[in-house]
Amino acid sequence: MTFDALLELFQQRIPTHPWAQISLYLAVLLLIATVSQWLVARVAARLASRVLVVAGKEPWAKALMRHRAYRRFGYTLWFAVVTLGIGEVPHLGRYTQVIERLTHAGAWICFFVMLGGVLSAWQEVYAGTTRAQTRSIKGYIQVGRLGLGLICAVLVLSILIDRSPLWMLSGLGALSAVLLLVFKDTLLSLVASTQLTSNDMLRIGDWIEMPQCNADGYVKDIALHTVKVQNWDNTVTTVPTYKLFSESYRNYRQMFESGARRIKRTLRLDAGSVRFLQDDEVHALMRFRLLHDYLEEKQAEVDRANRLLIEAGSDSVNRRRLTNIGTFRAYGIAYLKAHPEIHHDLLLNVRMMEPDSQGIPVEIYCFTALTAWMDYERIQGDVFDHLLAILPEMGLRLYQAPSGADLTGVRISPVLAAAQVAAVQAQSGHSGQTAQAAPTGHIGHPG
Repeated sequence: MTFDALLELFQQRIPTHPWAQISLYLAVLLLIATVSQWLVARVAARLASRVLVVAGKEPWAKALMRHRAYRRFGYTLWFAVVTLGIGEVPHLGRYTQVIERLTHAGAWICFFVMLGGVLSAWQEVYAGTTRAQTRSIKGYIQVGRLGLGLICAVLVLSILIDRSPLWMLSGLGALSAVLLLVFKDTLLSLVASTQLTSNDMLRIGDWIEMPQCNADGYVKDIALHTVKVQNWDNTVTTVPTYKLFSESYRNYRQMFESGARRIKRTLRLDAGSVRFLQDDEVHALMRFRLLHDYLEEKQAEVDRANRLLIEAGSDSVNRRRLTNIGTFRAYGIAYLKAHPEIHHDLLLNVRMMEPDSQGIPVEIYCFTALTAWMDYERIQGDVFDHLLAILPEMGLRLYQAPSGADLTGVRISPVLAAAQVAAVQAQSGHSGQTAQAAPTGHIGHPG
């Protein structure tokens, strides 16, 4: 039996009542649309996934399935079949045009939603690559989805009101000022995101510091409108993207890439402990391996200068002598140069700064060879532990503001005070002469 014969037989068996014909035609139309949708969502989706896997694009296959791209395309086909076939349903009258516009609009909506799913799948696939660790395309994906939404809105509205899309676009010119006001932040963020990415000013994983936004930590996400920064206390600061382009911030990426991290810290020495070194002290300090060559060279230089002064008849008080603070600075430089975890190719210095009411600042300036935070703090702690401990060897003291006990003394009872005096008298053998001097109040803190 031919197709024409089957069609004629179908038409002969169609009920004559209008509502029965409408129901029958709609049922057949919806059945065809549903079968088409099922074929695309199930059969075609599996075939496309297998082709992608064979071609080595397995991440794409999984991402498209996860974002329901095939299913949304099936919905697009369902609305398209209904749009094309609704005109064949008899006795609908003016409802035919209404249903056709609604399904036509629904087809475009599903199609653009499917394209949005494809963009999301692209972002997911890109996030699994090594380039995503430094550059994010999330801002561009969001711009693309926003553009798709605008185009979809224009098309759907033109279909529903039966006007050309160009007519609607021409009307947008009058609303340009309103649109610029509404999308001001979006436009600023779009320009900022493009500049940040194209100029490589910011990457995911960068450590940035932006005090005006309370941001100090690693960049966690770069989107169109916002950049998420995970602070060191595990809080998250959301910074508008355009602020990172219009305002200043500190990026520590160059420091990590250079393989060196700066130490810049001062030791404040007590000015009262600074003095000249005696000759026996100079010889005693020569036992330090790091100071031996320096002291030999400086002592020879000082001796030559002093001999000239003596020959010229100058007073011995004018002779040159080494100081303990200068020797300490020389020791600090030698110690840093010998340290295996200090970067020796970069600037290294130990300098004395202007004295003030809190002592004499001696600044340690160098770079560590390791940049990780734990390693950096360990190296910095080791350096200053050693330099603090070596100060007494050179007769220097660290400046420390006096505490309450230093100013008021330590109060003890008269009984304990008398016992201490009696002990001193017994040791000295002059108990008769010192008994009258026994204190009855309190003894001040020594020193």
